[in-house]
Amino acid sequence: MRIIKENQIAPFIARLRRRASTSVREDEIQRTVRKIIADVQKEGDRAVFRYTEKFDAIRLKSLTVDSREINDAAKKAGKDFLRALKRSAKRIRQFHERQREASWKYSEEGITLGQIISPLQRVGVYVPGGKAAYPSTVLMNVIPAQVAGVPEIALCVPTPGGRLNPHVAAAVKLLRVNEVYRIGGAQAVAALAYGTKTIRQVDKIVGPGNIYVAVAKRMVFGEVGIDMVAGPSEILVIADRSGDPAFIAADLLSQAEHDEMVSSVLVTDSAALARAVSRSLRDQMKKLTRKNIAQNSLARYGAIIITGDLDEAVRVANMIAPEHLEIMTAAPKRLLPGIRNAGAVFLGKWTPEPLGDYAAGPNHTLPTGGTARFSSPLGVYDFIKRTSLLNASMRGFMGLADTVETFADLEGLEAHGNTVRVRLKKSGRTEARK
Repeated sequence: MRIIKENQIAPFIARLRRRASTSVREDEIQRTVRKIIADVQKEGDRAVFRYTEKFDAIRLKSLTVDSREINDAAKKAGKDFLRALKRSAKRIRQFHERQREASWKYSEEGITLGQIISPLQRVGVYVPGGKAAYPSTVLMNVIPAQVAGVPEIALCVPTPGGRLNPHVAAAVKLLRVNEVYRIGGAQAVAALAYGTKTIRQVDKIVGPGNIYVAVAKRMVFGEVGIDMVAGPSEILVIADRSGDPAFIAADLLSQAEHDEMVSSVLVTDSAALARAVSRSLRDQMKKLTRKNIAQNSLARYGAIIITGDLDEAVRVANMIAPEHLEIMTAAPKRLLPGIRNAGAVFLGKWTPEPLGDYAAGPNHTLPTGGTARFSSPLGVYDFIKRTSLLNASMRGFMGLADTVETFADLEGLEAHGNTVRVRLKKSGRTEARK
């Protein structure tokens, strides 16, 4: 990993922000995705079948995965995995239940005001499945929707070779999701967004995917809601000389092995620790199955930034706004008040990032690419709507009539003002102003 000097920090951050768009010929992908969406809008199921055969090399007989297939596939999952699955699901549910919001109202001067909290009616969950299986994605996306009270959840997952992955099936069965479709890619996003004969339109689409899925989600936003447009993963570790080089190196590699676009960064005030972590990275990387991916990731977007002190390290972390931020210092809690921008913060050497990926409880769907400056992790709040409530008595109306009429006249909206004047006339008062 390269050493980044102070005057190189800003260009390095800019390069990180650009990496999602420079990883592919995005204009070409946009044209492809736009055509897929248009075809699904026009042809419905027929287009979904055609694109699934084209991209996934499988000719489907049905888009739907029935309950018998889910149950049969789930039986193939091992007992150890099922125990882990149930434990993770329990912890994830416990965490997200604390995110519930309640409706509220209050009254003053003849007016009752409030906010109504209600769940979305229908949500689409996208689960990647082309190159690997991600049962944890099922848990992280479905559970907060269930906690929010969403009555209809439609799940899309590719089935390479035509078979549903046993571990994904086990997660689907555990959460009792009964509407599952064996499709992925931009065609799945389009089907969820616009509806087909088989798949009814949803109100919101959540879940990660490849660049085609991300571009498709961006394009259908407005027709439906989306959670976020996720980019390549990233981790940033703040450490001082007390940090364990082996722990830090292992955690950096845990992200670097994902793909070559991942950013793994160490920010430290100790040159000695930086050297030790570099050595440990080389040693640990030799034993990785995905060694080449991790090596290329670190070479392209990995870095060690040596700062004058830990306060400067915090400033750098806030500038980068990482998806995952680990703090491995002698007193990690001391730095926490200064952290403004991070998808999730992992405090102390016994809190590695994968703990959050699978088992701790908080959601692992996090903002990437610096969007932690203004975005939040996926949560129950992503599956609810907030509706304002207003109820004025005559007394309450009279108390605000003058204010409303003043604003309406100032902004030149005569009909707005008339809503006040006709009521004043009906009540026997000819004007609101005094």
